[in-house]
Amino acid sequence: MRIVGGKHRGRKIEAPAGREVRPTSDRARESLFNILMHGTKFGTDGPIVDGAVALDAFAGSGALGFEALSRGASHAIFLDADFAALRIIRKNAETLGETERATILKADATRPPRATQAASLVLLDPPYGQALAAPALEALARGGWLAPGAIVSVELGPDDAFEPPEDFTEVDERRYGKAIIRLLRYR
Repeated sequence: MRIVGGKHRGRKIEAPAGREVRPTSDRARESLFNILMHGTKFGTDGPIVDGAVALDAFAGSGALGFEALSRGASHAIFLDADFAALRIIRKNAETLGETERATILKADATRPPRATQAASLVLLDPPYGQALAAPALEALARGGWLAPGAIVSVELGPDDAFEPPEDFTEVDERRYGKAIIRLLRYR
C-alpha cells in the first residue's frame, strides 16, 4: 500500500493483517482526493484539503488521513477501536514523519468521546455490510467532531444501504470497483 499523491507520494505504508481491514484502493483514494483538491463541487475557492483538520474514522491503516496530510491538511485525527490498527497507524505516522500532525485515538466512531477539535474534512470508511455509516455520522456530529460546513466522504460496499442523516446534504456519488464513495456536506 502506498500514498498516491502529495509530498509523501509513492511512500509505502502498512495495513493491519487479516480480513477485518479493507483499505481503500489506490485508485479510489486518488480519485477522491482529486475531487477534494479541486473543490468545485463544494462551492469552495480552492482545495478542500489545504489546511484542513481531517478526521479518519474507522481508520484501519490510516491511509485516508495520511493521504490528507500528504496533500496539505494541517492535522489528522485517526479513530479506530482495534489495537492492531492503532499500532499500524502509529508506525505509519513515524515512517512518514507525521507524528506531530497526527492524533491517534482508540475510539468507536459510533460512540466517540467528545471532540477536542472539530474536523473540516471527514473520511469515513466503515466495514462493509454493517450499516455503521449513518450512526457514526450522527454520533460524530453530536460529539462535536464536525465543523460547520465540513465535507464528508463515506465509502460503502455495493450492497450497503445508506441514507444521509439529517444535517447532511449529498453532493456527489462515485463508484470505484466495488466501492461507492458518497460525498456529503455537513450543515
